This record gives sequence, structure tokens and C-alpha cells, in this order.
Amino acid sequence: MGRNLPAPIETPPACTYWSSTPQPPSEDSAPPFTHHLWVLRRSRWKILAFVAACELATLIVSSRLTPIYESTAVIDIDRQAPAGVIGDEAARATGNDSDQFLATQIRLIQADAVLRPVAQKYKLLEREQQFQDLPQWNPAQVENAPILLRRLKVVRPPNTYLLLVSYRSPDPHLAADVANAIANSYLQHTYDLRVRSSTNLASYMEKELEELKVKMEASTQRLLQFERELNVINPEEKTNIVSARLLQLNTEYTNAQADRVRKEADYNSVRGGSFAAAQVSVQGEALKRLLERQNELQEKFAAAEAHYGANHPEYKKAAGQVAEVDRQIEHTRQNIGQRVETEFREAENRERMLARAVADTKAQFDQLNARSFEYQSVKREAEGDRKVYDELLRKIKEAGINASFQNSTIRVADAARPGLQPVFPRLRLNLLLALLLSSVVAAAAAIVSDSLDKTVRDPELVARLLHSEVLGSLPHVRRWRRFDPVATPPGTNGNGAALVRAERDPALTAYREAVRALRNSIVLADFDRSVHSLLITSASPGEGKSTIAAHLALTHSAQQLKTLLIDGDLRRPSVHKRFNVPGMVGLSSVLIAGMPWRDAILTPPGMTHLHVLPAGPPSQRATDLIGNGLGRFLEEAAAEYDLIVLDAPPLLGFAEPLEMASIVDGVVVVTRAGQTTRKAVATALAMLARLRANTLGIVLNEVREDSSEDHYYYVNGARYYPSGDKTVRSGA
Repeated sequence: MGRNLPAPIETPPACTYWSSTPQPPSEDSAPPFTHHLWVLRRSRWKILAFVAACELATLIVSSRLTPIYESTAVIDIDRQAPAGVIGDEAARATGNDSDQFLATQIRLIQADAVLRPVAQKYKLLEREQQFQDLPQWNPAQVENAPILLRRLKVVRPPNTYLLLVSYRSPDPHLAADVANAIANSYLQHTYDLRVRSSTNLASYMEKELEELKVKMEASTQRLLQFERELNVINPEEKTNIVSARLLQLNTEYTNAQADRVRKEADYNSVRGGSFAAAQVSVQGEALKRLLERQNELQEKFAAAEAHYGANHPEYKKAAGQVAEVDRQIEHTRQNIGQRVETEFREAENRERMLARAVADTKAQFDQLNARSFEYQSVKREAEGDRKVYDELLRKIKEAGINASFQNSTIRVADAARPGLQPVFPRLRLNLLLALLLSSVVAAAAAIVSDSLDKTVRDPELVARLLHSEVLGSLPHVRRWRRFDPVATPPGTNGNGAALVRAERDPALTAYREAVRALRNSIVLADFDRSVHSLLITSASPGEGKSTIAAHLALTHSAQQLKTLLIDGDLRRPSVHKRFNVPGMVGLSSVLIAGMPWRDAILTPPGMTHLHVLPAGPPSQRATDLIGNGLGRFLEEAAAEYDLIVLDAPPLLGFAEPLEMASIVDGVVVVTRAGQTTRKAVATALAMLARLRANTLGIVLNEVREDSSEDHYYYVNGARYYPSGDKTVRSGA
């Protein structure tokens, strides 16, 4: 649109605006640790004021509190159990239960039985005002209620067997008396417990002794009755005799069984008629001799039969001898069979007799053994009852004697004494704690307040969160009318720019230098010289866009470049007021009435290179015609002016800035540091992105000293930091 801008005649080298360099967009939006330090440094005066107020309040409150004194009595506890005066009981060391034991003693000290006598003696409940908060309380109920002393403290020093009984009171003597009284009451209470325990134990053992005596007499009577029934003195000896007899009978019975089996085998063999069986019997020798005799006679008979005839006397004699031997052999065999049978029957009878004897003896042994077990049980019961009875009787006598000589293992090692210095309030400690706590609270509040701040504050934050370029930052000035162009008398620099008052006011100088830096960042960055029309807008009203547009146009005209400033805010026009020019004719007259735009342009006094087109009369129709008429107007004006600055309404809530943004060559969004929210700026940038407008970047307006971590203005070789409506020089 239009021709390219000529190169600027002068680039102001004397003024450069420095700020924190924007970082590339990052997904992590958490601020660094240095940012928290900067927040604390920014809020240092508020933090110091809060800490000082807390310290003063602590000092006043501590000085008005009643001083409290504390006294402590030291109790030594011996972990050795006391030895009896008589008997074989020595001092017994306890196990690894010291913590449990001492915790038990602490609870005993805080028990009602220990505290009640002391509380009643010194009227501690009334002194501590424990019942003042109760709406209605009955003295009888208070008397029966358990006693708890609020000002009592019982502690145990680590790795010791000592207990420290401390009591606090406004009266130091009362504190010492109460601590000593509680220690003595605790000693008396433990002694009473020990004596009562011994007495109760003796009474209980006497009852048990009567029962044991009756039981012992009954068991003794049963033992005597059992001995009379057995009719023996010692049943164990008789059991041993029967056991030996049973063992011998078992042996004989086993031998008889073996002998019977052997003789039964001989009997069966002989009964079968076998000579071999008869020969192996006990009478087998006689039968063997007869058989040898038979063989000899048969040989003689055979010889006689061979030499003699049947009627020969020798033959008959030999035959008679053979017959006689045969008869003797048969008779001997029969005798052997009878003897074997007789021996078998005797062995069989002996076996049966031994079997009956073993069975009878075993039955007698079993019966005697069962009675012996019963006897032993009755005897052990009787002896045990007598032993327990005798031991308990001895213990009762010893307990009765030892109860009168019970020595306590608890003693007061150090009595409490009245204190000289109060333990409450501790002024130094209170002041130190107040300092620490108030500092932490104030620092946390500052950091939390900063983290909850969702506004745009510094360039780094814009670059990191909004992913947009920051064109420049303008310092905060308390009174904006100082920067109106007409508020400065006209100078003599050739273009009518006012510089006299700026030279006298460092704050005005810093602001103008920041505007020049903004102009350079826009113009010099345009390498193609394609930006001829520039739209200045904001996300919401009150961001300072009109002032920036006026100063930007004025600064550009100071380079002797023709500049046109158009007031596009048809609802709330302000450009004509800033330059003290009539506002009855302007942009609305051009759009509605078709007035030539050159006739509506005005030139402020003393500013030859700056032309101003006011908004003209307010009209709703003019806003509807912006889309068509403004485009043709800007195209014609671009041919005559080096730069056209269009002051537009805010983007959020108005329609015409969107139409203007689609027409101009570049859009600059003005935000107010510390006031404009990031959400509003992001919404405005998103709207421009949807229109495909050329958004050049963001301008941070009213940047205070505490808006960012590191920013300053470098003017004429010196560094200046903004501070309200004035600047402070830090060095050449």
C-alpha cells in the first residue's frame, strides 16, 4: 500500500531503552528463583514495615504480661528392686524397660492421688482459675472431679533415671513449695502402694494357706489309705520282683516251645515207620546195633543156605538167629516210637503249663503296675501339697517381717528453690520468634501475591507466556498531562517539536527517549519498508494507546518525515484535545459526508511535518462505513505520507478495530504493565491472529520500577531508573 518510507534522517544515539531480554517461548512457565528474590526486593519496604509492626506489638504485649517463675524438684529413681530383709532374694536388676518404667512414674506423678493433697493445701485450682470459664459449676462436683494442674510439668532428661517436677506461678516461693510438695506426695504415694501391696499379698497368701492345708491333709489321707489297700510298704519293689519273674517265665516258655516243636517233629517222623527217623532218635544207637547184628546174621544165613540144606542144623540155627534179630528190631522200633510219643506229650504239657504261668504273671504285673502308677500319683500329689504349703508358710512369715522394713527406691535428689528470673515472658526469645515468623509470613505473602498476579508486568513474562515480541517499554509517570505535546512550549528544531520543557524534566526526557526507541524498533526492523500505516490499539480501555500514538507520531515527525495521525476512536475521541485543534470535522465527516480527507486534516501549531485528522462528530453510521471508506482513504494517504498512525478503540468489545486491523500494514497492541491481564492480551492477540493481521508486537506502558526484575533507561551516557514521577541517576 503506497510507496516505501524513506530512510530516517537521524537515529537518536543518545537514548536507548534497556530491558530484560525476552526468552524464547517455553512450556515451563514457572518463574526462576531470581524472580522470587526480585519480588522480595521489590516488597522490601512493605516487609520491613510488617516486621517492625510485629516486633513492636510483641514488645508491647510481652511488657504487659505477668511474669511467671518456675521451680524444679529433681527426683532420682533407682532401677534396682529392694532386697528383702530375710530370705534369699537379692536385689534384682530390671530388664530393658527403662523408658516404659519412667513413663509410668511420670503418669503416677500426674495422678489424682498425688496431686489432690497438694492442690487442696495450696488451693491451686482457684489460683489457676480452672473453673472460671465454666458457666455453672457445683463445688461438690469440683471436689470429686479429677485434679489436673495446668502449670505442672514433669519431664525426664534423656539417658537418665531422673524426673524433673516443675511448677510455674507468679509467686516464686509458691512455685518452689508446690514442686517440693508434689515430689514428697509422690514419694509417700509410692511407699503407701508398696506397703499396701505387701499387706494385701500377705492376706491373700493366708487365705491360700488355709486352702492348701485342707488340700494337703486330704492328699495325705489318700496316700495312707492306698498303702493300706496294697498291704505293702513299697509297691515299687514288688513290681520289680514280678517284672523279673515275668521275664524268666517268658524265657522258659520260649525254650519249651522250641523243645516241643523239635519233639513233635521226631514224633511225626517215628510214627511214619521210617527206620531213618528211629535211628536219629535218642534210642537210635540200640536200633543201630541190632541192624548191624542183623546184617551179620543174614550173611551167615546166606552162607549156611549155600553150603547146607534146609534141614541141616546149621541152616536152622542161622535161620533162628535171623528171626530172633528181626523180632528184636521190631520190638526196639516200637519202644522208640512209644518213648518219642511220651517225650512229645510231656513237652506239650510243659508248654501249656508255662503259657498259663506267663499269662497269670503278666496279669498280676499289669495290675500291680497300674496300682503302682496310681500310688505314685497320689504320693506326688501329697508331697507337692506339703511342699507348697511349707513354702507358702515360709513366704508369709518373711513378707510379714519385710513389710516393716520396706525401703524406697525413689528419693528427692534436689529440692526446688524460688527462682530469681521469670521464665515467661522471654522478651528476647519472643522478639526473635516474632522477627522470624513475621519475616517468613511477609515473604510468603509477597511471593504468593506475585504468583497470583495474572497481569502483564515485564517483557520476559510476555515473551515466555504470550509468545509475542515486545517492541518497547514506556516508564510510568504519575501525571500523564506532562507528556501531552501541547504542554511543552514549541521549540526551534525546525519541525516544531517541543524540547525546552523536556530538557528541564528528566522524567519527560526518559519518556520521550523510550518513545524514540519504540519508533526505531518499529521502523528500523521493517527492512522491506512495507509498513506505511500503523494501528495503535489495546485490549481494554485506559491502556494509554492514544498517548502513545500521539507521541509516536510526534517522534516520527521529528525526523522531518511527513506523518499523519488519525483519531480512529469515534466514540471517545481524544487526539484533538491533546494537540488543541478543533474536533468538529474529521474522520467521520470523510466517511459519512464524503468530505475530501485533505480538507479535514489539521496541522498543529509549530509542527510542520505532523498532520492530524481528528475523529470528527460522533456517529454510529461512521463506524459502519470504516470497512470500505477507510481502506481507500489510507491507500491515498500512503502516497503522500511516510507513516500513518491510526489511534483505534480497544479490541475487546468494539467491532471497528478488527476492520481497521485488516486494512493497515501493522498492528501494535498497547498493554498497561501491572494492570492488563494476560488473559485479555492473549484474547486480543488471538483475535488478530484469526484475522491474519500483521501484529508487530506488544508495547508495555506505565512500566514501574517494581514491574520487572531488571530494566533501566540509558540517557546521554548515564543510567536512569524510573521512580514514580522522577528518575534517579545511578552513574555516568
